[in-house]
Amino acid sequence: MHELLKYPFDSQMLLKKRRKIKKELQESGAAFIHKKIAILGGSTTHDIKEILELFLLDAGIAGEFYESEFGQYWQDAMFGSPELDEFAPDIVFIHTSIRNITAFPPVQSTQEESDALLDAEYNRFQVMWDKLKERWDPIIIQNNFEMPYYRILGNRDAYDHRGKTNFVTRLNQKFYEYAAVNTTFYINDIQYFSADYGLSKYADPLYWHMYKYSMCLDAIPEFAFNLAAIIKSIYGKNKKALALDLDNTLWGGVVGDDGVEGIEIGHETSMGQVYSEFQNYVKELSQIGITLNVNSKNEMENALAGLNHPEGTLRSDDFIVIKANWNTKDRNLSEIASELNIAADSIVFVDDNPAEREIVRQSFPDVSVPQMCAPESYIRTIDRSRFFEVTQLSADDIKRNEMYRANVLRASEMQSYADYDQYLHSLEMHALIRDFEPVYISRIAQLTNKSNQFNLTTWRISNAEMEEIAKADKYIRLFGKLSDKYGDNGVVTVIIGEKDGDTLHIRLWLMSCRVLKRNMEHAMLDALVAQAQSEGITQIIGYYYKTAKNNMVRDFYGAMGFDKVLEDGDDSVWSLQIANYENQNTVIEVED
Repeated sequence: MHELLKYPFDSQMLLKKRRKIKKELQESGAAFIHKKIAILGGSTTHDIKEILELFLLDAGIAGEFYESEFGQYWQDAMFGSPELDEFAPDIVFIHTSIRNITAFPPVQSTQEESDALLDAEYNRFQVMWDKLKERWDPIIIQNNFEMPYYRILGNRDAYDHRGKTNFVTRLNQKFYEYAAVNTTFYINDIQYFSADYGLSKYADPLYWHMYKYSMCLDAIPEFAFNLAAIIKSIYGKNKKALALDLDNTLWGGVVGDDGVEGIEIGHETSMGQVYSEFQNYVKELSQIGITLNVNSKNEMENALAGLNHPEGTLRSDDFIVIKANWNTKDRNLSEIASELNIAADSIVFVDDNPAEREIVRQSFPDVSVPQMCAPESYIRTIDRSRFFEVTQLSADDIKRNEMYRANVLRASEMQSYADYDQYLHSLEMHALIRDFEPVYISRIAQLTNKSNQFNLTTWRISNAEMEEIAKADKYIRLFGKLSDKYGDNGVVTVIIGEKDGDTLHIRLWLMSCRVLKRNMEHAMLDALVAQAQSEGITQIIGYYYKTAKNNMVRDFYGAMGFDKVLEDGDDSVWSLQIANYENQNTVIEVED
């Protein structure tokens, strides 16, 4: 991560050094995914585009941009243009503000007249969104509306149907209802952002009248950062886990020195309340699937005693991996990543000690290490850093901690078996392998954007694109769910093969790392071959495209019985003749 792009950042410095930062990011040697982003603005958008580009590059997303002319967002969306049609965006960001609302209810309006104006304003936007989907079927990110910066009716403005505040609130609610039923439509919540930033500063009218900015100049970097969080989440760039220190992080004081009764947690003191609130926040993160882990210099006995303090919210069983020892924090972090079977850069390391933070930063430059200052600011620091932006929240996300906890139990049991095949049989595994089903489309699309290590081609697919793939006759599609005596892992693997006469080309094969070496890949290949044979296919071609993170599957096809037919640098092509194929899975019972 670039130092100047870490939250909290210096907005004026970013605006000043944007070109230098962009050059450094482009020359960093990082692997980028490329996305076309159209910004359709109801106000000046150039600075937003330039700063947004930096945050996306820092996350490994190289944006190619189209910008509408000033105020032409609706015309471009509705009627297109030769340039925009040729551009064919993956993402359309509609940057509108309260200044783009065409009409507010006059004071003499009746309730019916106010409602009619509201419907007309909403319909203008909905028609635009539907036209965008019809033309390019992109991901759409739409601003909601900030509150008005003055209130003619004073406090009554909020509840009177003629008030601007009331009108904006009701219009925003209609936007939310549309977002709730359209899976590729997202709200950029500038109502919250402007309130958090300070509406008087954010909506300073000088910037509109002088430059046609919908916000003050200094707000643009934070605005772009918030917008980038949505895009990063859509493409799987979120963090997955927290590694938390204990002393002076989850409670006040040092449990080894002060004893359990001496640490500050609970409602007896003001600082105890601060730490309780932080524990509540961390607990809430676990409920959306963020994996909690401990990385503390402590005796295990003391750590567990602190975690089971009667006034604490968090308990030891809320954590998947607990490293309470005297090893270095970077070593512990590496072991946590290994035991969770995730990349270290998926972890956020939280520690009050600046020396410990620096050690981890030096050892793991890609690990997020927020600047933890006063305990009362801990929640704000993590929350505003947007590590865990939620764009999709599936049942599997909510159950993720249960899944990781079950994996720890599996790993523990494995130690008791001398024979690995015997261990796999002991797990009593069952798999469901089928063509794509509507109920799982969202999770399947989510996997394509989150799975990086076991991903042979890293084809990133949006929810809308996946729905089209699910309908197309030219594909053989399979998803796999795996469960065992410890629990259900959910949808963990996906294959998409494109038919070409008697040949099937594997365009996508990915698997969640939490089920590696469990024979699920063999069960999937067995199912793929069976389906291919039933459709008259005699040959399967597999492709490996190297990325920064998928080296672990470089020789995957060879291990599965394919023959290498082409090698081009780090990329390779493999072939499997399936006439005499014999099933490889011997340990998973696959549901018929």
